[in-house]
Amino acid sequence: MTLLASQPIGVFDSGIGGLTVAHAIRNLLPNESMIYFGDTAHLPYGDKSEPAIQAYSIKIADVLLKKGCKVIVIACNSASSAAYELLKEYVRKDTHIINVIDPMVEFVLEHFPGKNVGLIGTKRTVQSNVYARKITEGKKNITLHSLATPLLAPMIEEGFFNNQISHEIIAQYLSDPALNNIEALILACTHYPLIKKEIDSFYQGKMTILDSSEIIAIALKKYLEKEGILNEQLTPQQHFLVSDYTESFEAAARMFFHEAVHLEKHPLWN
Repeated sequence: MTLLASQPIGVFDSGIGGLTVAHAIRNLLPNESMIYFGDTAHLPYGDKSEPAIQAYSIKIADVLLKKGCKVIVIACNSASSAAYELLKEYVRKDTHIINVIDPMVEFVLEHFPGKNVGLIGTKRTVQSNVYARKITEGKKNITLHSLATPLLAPMIEEGFFNNQISHEIIAQYLSDPALNNIEALILACTHYPLIKKEIDSFYQGKMTILDSSEIIAIALKKYLEKEGILNEQLTPQQHFLVSDYTESFEAAARMFFHEAVHLEKHPLWN
């Protein structure tokens, strides 16, 4: 199938976390049209089973394929670890799939050889061991210190960030001995850039914090350039689909894109 520069980019996540990726893509690639799918009916993915996440991801991919997306970005670490290989096989030559894990792994291998690197993410992402496996395969003598932080994503979805509650929960997690002596910290959940300033404050600005939203936007741009499908049009459009309407999602989308957004409800199962 021949892909065209004018076709939109598809981005999906369980909720508002993937908006950090969509925002980074919008900033780096302002001429690209985008269709964002927030699976708000099933958030968060971090505590769901692998078969469930795979089923949601296939349904969402179907929606984005029908919308003519030239690339689908899995803006969710849990879905990237559970469903990336399945989605790649499912879409085959209809479109290209980018996950949030591989670009981050490549960045860490390049910039932190021989270092102790920390990682925080959902239970699903940490238990999958996907980052540890891929970083070990890179043979750069990097020691990964992973910690599941299951309260953070639902806390952010409920709007609890930049307040006393979030400060205390973040401090409790980051004080865990599992993260002792690290020299960089991977935010292995696309929700976490929303609390990046709080994490930076905990470390008093002395920790290198690795934000996957910025790294994946760069990886996407490189792919579009390599394939010759970088869009040059000046009238990009943004569409937001949700499997269930939530006020918090609409507010977050408006905050990220600094404009009124129209949410189209699109249940995965009718």
